[in-house]
Amino acid sequence: MNHETTRRDFVKTSAAAGATWWMGSQFGYSTEKERFKIEQINFGCIGVGGKGSCDTDSAGRNGNVVALCDIDSNRLKQKAKKYPQAKKFADYRKMLEEMGDKIDAVTVTTPDHSHAPASLRAMRLGKHCFTQKPLTWSVEEARMMRKVAKEKKLATQMGNQGTSERLLREAVDMIRAGVIGDVTEVHVWTNRPIWPQGTGRPTKEEKIPANVNWDLFLGPAQYRPYSSDYTPFKWRGWVDYGTGALGDMGCHIMNLPVMALNLYDPVAIQGTSAGIFQNETYPKNSVVKYEFPKRASFVPCTMTWYDGGNKPPVKLMSQLSNVTRGGSLMVGTKGMLFSAGDYGGQRNDFIPAEKFKKVEYEKKLPRSPGHFKEYAIAIKGGPAAMSNFDYSSRLAETVILGNLALRTNERIEWDAKKGKSKNMPVLNKFVARQHYRDGFGIQDT
Repeated sequence: MNHETTRRDFVKTSAAAGATWWMGSQFGYSTEKERFKIEQINFGCIGVGGKGSCDTDSAGRNGNVVALCDIDSNRLKQKAKKYPQAKKFADYRKMLEEMGDKIDAVTVTTPDHSHAPASLRAMRLGKHCFTQKPLTWSVEEARMMRKVAKEKKLATQMGNQGTSERLLREAVDMIRAGVIGDVTEVHVWTNRPIWPQGTGRPTKEEKIPANVNWDLFLGPAQYRPYSSDYTPFKWRGWVDYGTGALGDMGCHIMNLPVMALNLYDPVAIQGTSAGIFQNETYPKNSVVKYEFPKRASFVPCTMTWYDGGNKPPVKLMSQLSNVTRGGSLMVGTKGMLFSAGDYGGQRNDFIPAEKFKKVEYEKKLPRSPGHFKEYAIAIKGGPAAMSNFDYSSRLAETVILGNLALRTNERIEWDAKKGKSKNMPVLNKFVARQHYRDGFGIQDT
């Protein structure tokens, strides 16, 4: 390798040189100093508090954090203590404009409603993109994220970390191999929401804290007065900013069955709940049933989501032991597989246990070097990360369609190709955000 090769040239062309593969060989360098100089990736991190703090540190372990961005100046200052050389911004648009030629990749860990506007802006500038779950706020945004990532040939990864768990990948292989037979039912549950939902808009006027840039928090959403009921964590339950319990946990807990069974493009969805409250918040609890047609070698299947204290039928749950607060249960013609926990990596139990004392299947999915490291390796020309946007946008779309169902208790017939409901056209306006504030649209560059 030419010692004059720049870091940026390396990041763009390393695939031709033979990148570090998950299970393969390493690059050869004359010195460790040379390796660091050539391989280093420059990251700009959008959202650096809460989960964003973890994602920023993951970027720091796999490259060089050159820019930090957060609408909360307190969180920004706190993170800057660890990365004092990084330039600080409140507005990701200014960060990308000013630091564009100094950044190779971004992390996006904002409230859900800003995921797509920030990610798409970065990707259109040719930046590789790591975006937290649920990837996007709307179905339209999910499809656009997939399209732009493909057009720009970028390395991408969604932050549903369970994808890299060994037990999740083993379960996917086992289900695909037919260990429990043809899967006809999937049941998925969570203890969420653990934030307020099912309430109206706050009426009390509050002063905007000095450390919060409220205009930038609102981003694409229409203006409304500040309330501490929205930030820093409660935004998840508000329709304008979050995606509720489904968006928070669906891309984690549904991940295993969706990946194993290709649970994309349902033909129908039906929600059971009190409905979205005054178009302001998601319901206190819900049940959402998805119907999937025959898919290649897979038979028709239903997947049912439960939150807010709802659980699958007792006849199923009574057969499980050590039931966790979240999990997924796949019901097949030969038996059942219970994946315990929120991320698919805690425990896999077969039911009945005595029937599956010896399980034989072909292990096809590679073991992961780490969720964020997959992203870094992909940037350097290695294999695509497992939860890249081609996959994760489809997973996110399945999840977010559940929120469409929560707007009615009627069965929604879905035309996936057209991205519309066939029998309830009144709901089609909710497939996309109806209005983006100027400067924060998904078409903005």
